[in-house]
Amino acid sequence: MEQICRDDDWIVDKSSLTTISFLGSGSFGYVSLVKDSNSRLWAKKSSPMHLRNILDKELRIMHRFRDHPRIVNASNTLHFQTKPSQCYSIFMEYASQGNLNKMIYGSRRRSQTIPESLIRRAARMILEGLVALHSYGYVHCDLKPSNILLFPSTTPGEPWDLKLAYFSSSKEPDFDYDYMSIGTAKYLPPESFAPNGLIIHSNLDVYAIGCVVYEMFGAIAIQELFDEFYEWKLRGRDISPEARDFVWRCFDIHPRRPTAAALLNHPFITGRTITEAEKKISSLLVPSLSKLLLT
Repeated sequence: MEQICRDDDWIVDKSSLTTISFLGSGSFGYVSLVKDSNSRLWAKKSSPMHLRNILDKELRIMHRFRDHPRIVNASNTLHFQTKPSQCYSIFMEYASQGNLNKMIYGSRRRSQTIPESLIRRAARMILEGLVALHSYGYVHCDLKPSNILLFPSTTPGEPWDLKLAYFSSSKEPDFDYDYMSIGTAKYLPPESFAPNGLIIHSNLDVYAIGCVVYEMFGAIAIQELFDEFYEWKLRGRDISPEARDFVWRCFDIHPRRPTAAALLNHPFITGRTITEAEKKISSLLVPSLSKLLLT
């Protein structure tokens, strides 16, 4: 079961913790699995002193969306300790089923394809998290499979539920982030590589979910020589017209990309068949994108 939660449940007694294993690391810290005296498991994210503001921001965002089913929950406070490499820590609910990246590439190693029905369910859950963020002026800015965590499902018969995590690069509504370089190159849209930098907008996350969905279908990101931008190509698998249209719309040029809220009503997400009129509209999208979807 998920660790949700009276407010008291998010008070962590540091003196009772036992480290179980190392879970991973990134640019803003590393994560380990710890257990408290009540046998509760936590994902402990630690950062050095100079990154305290980043960890503070992550905690603020998780608290802002506490108990939202698509946003990871975290402990009540930022914790301080004396080790220089992990001066500050936050404790998050433990994703016992790993992350989406491990699921995708685990399936590939076993030469298995992820069923389209499961990709649809994952896309819907990611969109639900994005709609919550975007509705209040937040932008995740680094949406990718390793930042999407898997938890035991609350729906009988389903394998897992998804939650968005790791908000180190995220934009908050009350802070000025007009131009900045953020995210992971494979999941950034073409406009982010323009000379003047990237304007932070919620459709940055929309482009990224298109990449994530396409990656779940088996697409790979290819970087051309002397070009920072990655192109996603899918070979050896047919996908439905609805899935193709969904990805195509996420990859459309910046001003025409739909919102996350609008995409929740897309035929790929709702399970309805795309109409001929919608196919015609889709065929008018940027021609250069066709090589991403038709290879």
